[in-house]
Amino acid sequence: MLGTGLVALDSTIIATAVPSIVTDLGGFEQFPWLFSIYLLTQAVTVPLYGKFADVLGRKPVMLWGIAVFLLGSVLCGAAWSMPVLIISRAIQGIGAGAVQPISMTIVGDQYTVEERGKVQGYLATVWAMASVIGPTLGGVFAEYLSWRWIFYVNVPVGAIAVVVLVLKFTETVERRKRRIDYLGAALLTLGCSLLILGLLEGGVAWGWGSVQGVLIFAISAAMLIAFVFVERRAVEPVVPLWVFSKRTLVGGNLASLVIGALLIGMSSYLPTFAEGVLGTGALVAGLTLGAMTVGWPLSASQAGRIYMRLGFRDTALIGSVFVVIGALLIALLPIGATVWEAAGAAFVLGVGLGLASVPTLVAVQSTVGWNRRGVVTGTNMFNRSMGSAIGVAVLGAIANATLANRFAHPPAAVAGHLPPSADATSLVLGGHLDPASPVDAFVRSALYDATHNVFLVMFVISVVIVGAVLLMPRKTTELTFPEDAQARAASPSIPTA
Repeated sequence: MLGTGLVALDSTIIATAVPSIVTDLGGFEQFPWLFSIYLLTQAVTVPLYGKFADVLGRKPVMLWGIAVFLLGSVLCGAAWSMPVLIISRAIQGIGAGAVQPISMTIVGDQYTVEERGKVQGYLATVWAMASVIGPTLGGVFAEYLSWRWIFYVNVPVGAIAVVVLVLKFTETVERRKRRIDYLGAALLTLGCSLLILGLLEGGVAWGWGSVQGVLIFAISAAMLIAFVFVERRAVEPVVPLWVFSKRTLVGGNLASLVIGALLIGMSSYLPTFAEGVLGTGALVAGLTLGAMTVGWPLSASQAGRIYMRLGFRDTALIGSVFVVIGALLIALLPIGATVWEAAGAAFVLGVGLGLASVPTLVAVQSTVGWNRRGVVTGTNMFNRSMGSAIGVAVLGAIANATLANRFAHPPAAVAGHLPPSADATSLVLGGHLDPASPVDAFVRSALYDATHNVFLVMFVISVVIVGAVLLMPRKTTELTFPEDAQARAASPSIPTA
């Protein structure tokens, strides 16, 4: 929980401090990279850490991740320019790529199938607390102390996590000579990095159909195709291809992809809807999103009891129905909705995400033994990160296109009073909405159209999770591998965690 708290807090605390950071360091046009580079380095390292955890054990990989994360935090706090801060955020992301999936893997090792649902609920509670505490703490540090403390606060939390892991977590790992798939790791990292970079910056730094955009996607595709051929022949592949061939794994990973897209959509656009369309302040807008992160741990903590009676697939199917209903309620929010209606819809979606995410992850972990659990957990978390990266690009493109279209054809009464770009949305953000003003009313209407279109696409995406869950078999069984039988025959007592 402490390790997860590092990643969760850092994902939410920085947002409210961006104005202070830009005022101090400059580089307003570069600040989106504070988020993009963190997401990129975290996503591409997740599957690598999953493999290393199966080879070296969970403890050293987890300690390494926390150490790198804390190093990045200290460098962020000491940054003297925006480029230095961006590089430091990249280092943080490299550490975060280990912390979150290995935390989930350790839960799979230490607890029985019956207990994992409750413990996953504990971890979800960490995210819920971070979603409320993070923005508030970031605002306090930025206003009364210094934005640098939003990074320095990670040090004591991480130090306690290290002490607890060193003193209390013990594991026994089979020590044998292993081959590390360096070529596969390099191709996966570079291919995914270019893919995420193209998705994040396409339509922003360059056009989707530009030479740069097409070239990045083409090189990424070539590297990922080469990665598949390398993994087919590797003795110990960094991401074995069987994780994409089993129904339980395919369904669980596809569900994780959808969850990642929905999470980034809610985190990015529900507060914007509450603040810019409904006219709330930033704090109330954050609490509207907080309703989702309350529903998530509540349902996640009960998921274990439910899936022990109904099974993984049927429990996840119930959750996916709640996800679709919640996404539909959000898509149907009118321009005159109340904050309570938005929060209620978010709560329903959160309940669904809790009931869908826990049984799919536990089902994925239950298909393999200790020596492969890191890989399947890492792959599942990787899909969630990729879902977020793809969601940022797709939903952002929809919102920007809608705003650009509306601002390109304003009514004559407000045409001369608008800023020359979509920056006009700042006129209604911050709780300063004046419905009586024709300019504010137009901008509010444009922002409603943008967020409404985003929510409609999110509803379409949410339907995919039902199909993903239905891919999973009703009964989950552990996969068998010929090499395991050979190893047992050669060494009857193989140490396990």
